[in-house]
Amino acid sequence: MVFFAILAAVFVVFAAMRLFGVDGGRLTASLIALTPYWIVCGLLLAALTLALRHWWIGGTVLVLALVLGGVVVPRAFSSAQPQVHGRTLHVMSSNMYYGEADPQTIVRLVRENQVDVLNLLELTPQGVSALEAAGLFELLPHRVLEPARRGAGSGLASRYPVTQLSLAGPSEFAQPSARLDLGGGVSVEVVAVHPTAPVADAGAWKSEIAGLPHPDPDGPVRILAGDFNATLDHGTLRDLIATGYTDAGDATGEGFTSTWPSKLLPPPVTIDHVLVDQRAAVTAYRVFPMPNSDHKAVFAAITLP
Repeated sequence: MVFFAILAAVFVVFAAMRLFGVDGGRLTASLIALTPYWIVCGLLLAALTLALRHWWIGGTVLVLALVLGGVVVPRAFSSAQPQVHGRTLHVMSSNMYYGEADPQTIVRLVRENQVDVLNLLELTPQGVSALEAAGLFELLPHRVLEPARRGAGSGLASRYPVTQLSLAGPSEFAQPSARLDLGGGVSVEVVAVHPTAPVADAGAWKSEIAGLPHPDPDGPVRILAGDFNATLDHGTLRDLIATGYTDAGDATGEGFTSTWPSKLLPPPVTIDHVLVDQRAAVTAYRVFPMPNSDHKAVFAAITLP
């Protein structure tokens, strides 16, 4: 009885943090990323304790598990999108894992999916050279690149002319941004997102995500794409989305499709995202395996207003 009561107490605390949007520190933020797994564990604990006639324990855990499920399950279903009829922009993001991701695969995905703008995280000088040799910049000739050693570099490459901006706040890793001129007076602003991981510094992670730009209803459509080191169960990310963004995976019913790690352990989670200004519509979303990287690439087709 005492053992089950302790397990139930842990689950109750975790559920309360998730429901009230409290990410906490390094440990709790990491555990909140595993919310779908926690729900399954909660249902199993409830079934076991109810079978043993620990009614209060089992009932409490069951109710909370069902409430959490009600919050999480909708991301498996597509949602209505704005009725817009503007141009379509294809966006892809790939974490290159210290520049080691296979450049040929990146170029192939860009070509096959007619990618218009590609965000690259953990971009190194060697990675830039490999991508150039693979022909990326023949497809996407306009670029804002900030390569660096290890995982600190980032960049974006575009089919359309770009003007470099500075939309993101201070961060440990580069988070470059640019305005894309699509022609005909249409422009879009894009940020390559890569905040530090909460397991390294939860405070910095929160402040760096909070420092990402909100949509500007009087300006061009904004798109944030990259490795957020956060899932849709983190209050920190949900607060950003609530400023006027739509998560492309969530909008298309692919919110449970994992992006990291590309192997089975630790448990796969969804920390790479494409956040789209709510004035635009997400018409397609896909996740692609990426050889030599621990992240999968994410792709979204976006119809502009």
